Amino acid sequence: MNVQAPFGAQVKIDFGAPYTMSIAGRQVGANQTFEVFNPATGEVVANAPEATETQVNEAVAAAKQAQPGWAALSWEERSKYITAYADALDAHKEEIITLLTKEQGKPRHSMATVEVDYAIYWVREVAKRRLEDEVIEDTPEHIVKIRHTPLGVVGAITPWNFPILLGLWKIAPCLITGNTMVMKPSPYTPLGTLRFGEIAQQVLPEGVLNVVSGGNEQGVWITNHDDVSKISFTGSTATGKKVMAASSSNLKRITLELGGNDPSIVMPGTDYKPLIPTLFDAAFGNSGQWCIAIKRLYVHDSLYDGFLQAFVDYASEKVVGNGMDPSTDLGPIQNKMQYGKLLDLFADVKAKGYNVPLGGKIDESLAGNFVPITVVDNPPRDSRIVKEEPFGPILPIMRWTNLEDVIEDCNDTQFGLAASVWGPDRAEAIEVANRLEAGTVWVNEIHIHGIDIPFGGHKQSGMGVENGTEGLQEFTNTKTLMFAK
Repeated sequence: MNVQAPFGAQVKIDFGAPYTMSIAGRQVGANQTFEVFNPATGEVVANAPEATETQVNEAVAAAKQAQPGWAALSWEERSKYITAYADALDAHKEEIITLLTKEQGKPRHSMATVEVDYAIYWVREVAKRRLEDEVIEDTPEHIVKIRHTPLGVVGAITPWNFPILLGLWKIAPCLITGNTMVMKPSPYTPLGTLRFGEIAQQVLPEGVLNVVSGGNEQGVWITNHDDVSKISFTGSTATGKKVMAASSSNLKRITLELGGNDPSIVMPGTDYKPLIPTLFDAAFGNSGQWCIAIKRLYVHDSLYDGFLQAFVDYASEKVVGNGMDPSTDLGPIQNKMQYGKLLDLFADVKAKGYNVPLGGKIDESLAGNFVPITVVDNPPRDSRIVKEEPFGPILPIMRWTNLEDVIEDCNDTQFGLAASVWGPDRAEAIEVANRLEAGTVWVNEIHIHGIDIPFGGHKQSGMGVENGTEGLQEFTNTKTLMFAK
């Protein structure tokens, strides 16, 4: 394995067509391609390569061959490579941001820029992390030491809502712990991942990071492959169950970050007016297309009427449009599959006669997958809009009076990804937070993440964690060494 790749080299990348995969340090095309659409216009952005099973096998073989040499490097040597990768990404961030908006739809001037900047920061910071050996016994006669060793080849399957961030979120901890990777992005948003895979080939040693593209079939080939030791998957709960089943063939380690139906509770006495922008962004950011978005907002009865009106007034000023337009606040729904699900959910809201003070009607004549910002006023607790994860810009806001009842309502779900509690009595809010069944619960803040903060779901929202020391350990085996002195 070549370990002399130039650090910080200026990589020449054409962000236009054609798009190629990265296998064993080479850029590889495919006989078959598939179209990638701009969700704001319906136009074809590009044609992406569709990997054959032979190409997926070649990518896994390249990662397997590169892994021992990569693992043999010191933490400091791997860190230099990963930091150089962050530098190379940073040199191309403007192109990546534009490409992200064109294939995903999110506004370029806001959420797309934040995603790419944050992703590069994440790579740079994870490169500084280490898993040190831990001595748990040291006596004159005996020593016991715990060491964390690489798993081998990791298969990563990433989603279409945050393709850049969640792709690099997996790459950095995988590589710093001595593993190599084969990544497959969503077929809806493969282009940015193919390009940052291409950048990696100019900086990282051959075979350390391989990127293939395609649909579900390519994902199955990766999850079924006997030479893949771990799958890191972000996506729906339904697909996560399939990934888990397929990974049982060789007892692959798995990390699954899946769906959510995240509740938020506003306690009595809360000064809610300053919170409206924060709660709006937490629910409708990325047009509601994120797993940790607020999807059920419970407001105490004493505040409900004023809160609802203030929220609707604020939301009604926001603009849904093409992400390349600087006046756009929220972009389109990324793909026709999800757009169709929202059409069905909106139809149910209308058929049931729920009160909709804002939005509620999707204009299907528009070229793009545009869905209006929609608020549903106090729908029944057993309604679809409350029970299901909409993954779009629609939010049920509900009134509550009894604390025990609202906690029960929040926990009455198969999901358990995240939640938030807002209130003037911090101790009371924390007590409520402790009773919510979710992997992350924020109190008087929301969507705070960090390199050293573990993130994972309870119930059917996932398995394992990402980030923090625990997240690094998920890419390793725990090895216990014992020595007689």
